[in-house]
Amino acid sequence: MPQVNIAEELLHTGSLEFLSKQVVEGFLTGLHKSPFHGFSVEFAEHRLYNNGESTRHIDWKLFARTDKLFVKRYEEETNLRCQIIIDRSSSMYYPTEGLNKVRFSVIAAASLIQLLKKQRDASGLSIISDKLESHTPCKISSVHQKMLFSKLDEVLQNPNKNVKSNIAAGLHQLAEMIHKRSLVIIFTDMMQNMGQTDELFSALQHFKYNKHDVVLFHVEDKKTEVDFDFANRPYLFVDSETGEKMKLFPLQVKEQYVKAANKFKHNLKLKCAQYKIELIEAEVSNDFTEILMPFLVKRSKLY
Repeated sequence: MPQVNIAEELLHTGSLEFLSKQVVEGFLTGLHKSPFHGFSVEFAEHRLYNNGESTRHIDWKLFARTDKLFVKRYEEETNLRCQIIIDRSSSMYYPTEGLNKVRFSVIAAASLIQLLKKQRDASGLSIISDKLESHTPCKISSVHQKMLFSKLDEVLQNPNKNVKSNIAAGLHQLAEMIHKRSLVIIFTDMMQNMGQTDELFSALQHFKYNKHDVVLFHVEDKKTEVDFDFANRPYLFVDSETGEKMKLFPLQVKEQYVKAANKFKHNLKLKCAQYKIELIEAEVSNDFTEILMPFLVKRSKLY
């Protein structure tokens, strides 16, 4: 049975914590090494070499210039801190059937929290919509992990209705609140007002400016939100964030819509490449493991 069906079934009948454990156990069997590591130690200063100590950290390039032995000193190495950010605006609860965007995001977030806990790394959770709804900084304790699962359950059980997206403002605010260098993983459908895309990209760049490692999961229902694949009959389209309604035949607007959607996705890829943000296109109708597993395998090969 595909993992996505198992995920849906367990979400209806079991706990999110139990589900994430099952997902992580499945992932770990396919990984030869950990997908996440603490950030490399950073150079701090030089000091004179003392006779008899290890030559491992001698700066030989500096020796060639000065004819003196200096040792590189480093800042203390830290464990990984991972701040997970989930967009909870109303558009994330689409589609209404199956594994919608917010369900995918919550399952993925819970699985990553579970995986990080196994590595003894710290995780935190932030929820944004038209504002920053909650922010829990990174910690490693079991009590903290259970609190994160509780917050994720709340996102599933209490859908936001008619709540507009203003994720750019929330991301800017979080970029200022996360003081220590972290891995920042963002789950969002990027449904910011189309006139504010520059502000959205600016918010993503804000994290990179503060030296965070950023991964963006762009969650979407490709069939309807990108390809606009509807039967050619009258539909009543309802904006989940504003409640605005519109009756039309899909073919009347499909060409223009698809062109605009593909232009936005192309621009998103370019911006992420420019800012060195890892972009994961998360098609929610696909098998859950087809999205998360390749990402984890790729990360594990970086170390």
